[in-house]
Amino acid sequence: MANSKSFRLILILGCLAALAPFSIDMYLPGFKAIAKDLGTDVPNVSLSLATFFIGISAGQLLYGPLLDKFGRKKPLYFGLSLFILSSVSCLFVTSIDQLIVLRFVQAIGCCSASVAAIAMVRDLFTLEESPKVFASLMLVIAVSPMLAPTAGGYLITALGWQSVFVFLGLMAVLMLLASMWGLPESYKPDPSYSLKPKPILGNFITVLKEPSFYTYALVSAITFSGLFAYVSSSPVVFMDLYEVSETGYGWIFALLSVFFIGFSQVNSFILRWFSSNKIVFWALLAQAIFSVLFLLAASYNLLNLYSTIAFIALFLGCLGFINPNASALSLAPFKKNAGSASALMGALQMGLGALASAAISMFASDVVWPMPAVMTTAALTALVCLLLGSRKIKALNDNQ
Repeated sequence: MANSKSFRLILILGCLAALAPFSIDMYLPGFKAIAKDLGTDVPNVSLSLATFFIGISAGQLLYGPLLDKFGRKKPLYFGLSLFILSSVSCLFVTSIDQLIVLRFVQAIGCCSASVAAIAMVRDLFTLEESPKVFASLMLVIAVSPMLAPTAGGYLITALGWQSVFVFLGLMAVLMLLASMWGLPESYKPDPSYSLKPKPILGNFITVLKEPSFYTYALVSAITFSGLFAYVSSSPVVFMDLYEVSETGYGWIFALLSVFFIGFSQVNSFILRWFSSNKIVFWALLAQAIFSVLFLLAASYNLLNLYSTIAFIALFLGCLGFINPNASALSLAPFKKNAGSASALMGALQMGLGALASAAISMFASDVVWPMPAVMTTAALTALVCLLLGSRKIKALNDNQ
């Protein structure tokens, strides 16, 4: 594939993948303003974020079969159109209940972009190219949480919280136009693909039975839950326990994001010398070791601000190696069911991430150790899954 064409495809797919993080993070600075305008409180406004997570998790399982039956572009067009309509509707809400419902609908539309983007990577790029493409997508996704709250804050200050939904709607319009004119239809529609519940469930089961999928999709999702644990607990750890200012916390979050992004891009270079499965193994082993040391240091009160940042940076750096390669390996066996496979992988990531966030909330908020405890559990569990799954993959390959 020509470099210019490849760059255009990756740019569009990356922007599609960024729609979800922008939709999640951009309106966060407006919670107080929304609560004031709608006559409610901030905890009730936060329910609109919870329903968005529910919608984006469930919606991925909806779009997987649609992408495999109708091709990639028609379901993508439908989802983006639904997102645009719900974004416009958010401008006219008069109660928090209306916003909560519309955010759920918005999420159902939004997740078509991320599922289609992942499936199209599998369609358009070779197995050797896919990890590099996923690393590029991760670059966009990782930068989004750094830009979205800041951009949202400026918009809300200048034009009010409704301006965020105007921006998101316009962003989706641009993505819709770019998809129409810049993306090829990468998968021929399959009229024989049934949308009845039993065949859909059968397709998901077929995907789950593939050793490469359940091994590497679980590795990707489980280690990604460690990222959710960091994100959900970092405000408490840095601002409450270490008494970092809000501005200081923003710089720390940005620094760690850059570290995560940097390692995911280094991954593209070392793929010249090492295979994806070897990179996943050694990065996961290193992540497990760093996590255990992080947990031990937290348990014995040996941490300070700088050592905590260093351990988190090491964990995220390893994740930058693991996620692109594990994502590519999990989708490698599929051509026919790539949509269902990408949907299942996304649902696993969001579901386990939500569990990790819930687990963090169950522990005391005046100690550091819950964060490394969840990270360590994630890394060790993923390592066990990889070791057991690799044996199954090897045995299957030996029998072929």
